[in-house]
Amino acid sequence: MRPQRIKYILLTALIIGLGLLSRRISGLPLWLGDLLYASMMTFLLQSLFIKMKKSYVAILALAVTFLIEFSQLYQGEWIVQIRQTLLGRLVLGQGFLVSDLLAYTTGVILAYLVISHIKKGYK
Repeated sequence: MRPQRIKYILLTALIIGLGLLSRRISGLPLWLGDLLYASMMTFLLQSLFIKMKKSYVAILALAVTFLIEFSQLYQGEWIVQIRQTLLGRLVLGQGFLVSDLLAYTTGVILAYLVISHIKKGYK
């Protein structure tokens, strides 16, 4: 396995842990979890598509996170039932918020900067 891929997988796992922890600590703003979610998505996608340009990965991560956020506007019975489970709530969220889109954008930008730093070290 490529060293870069290992780093992205480890970053993904670390951010999942931080994201879950952020929901347990009172006083932390809720947008922090959304920022971490978008960063995690970016690192996960970069680990899956290791040769893809980092800018394409960032666009893909934004598309996925925005799609998930906009999907919260749909309230079909079947998806509401999925969102009532822990995994469904963590992955799909519960309610649409425009502020989440800003948090996702910021998280993807931060992850993009980290990926740039990692890729620079492998040239």
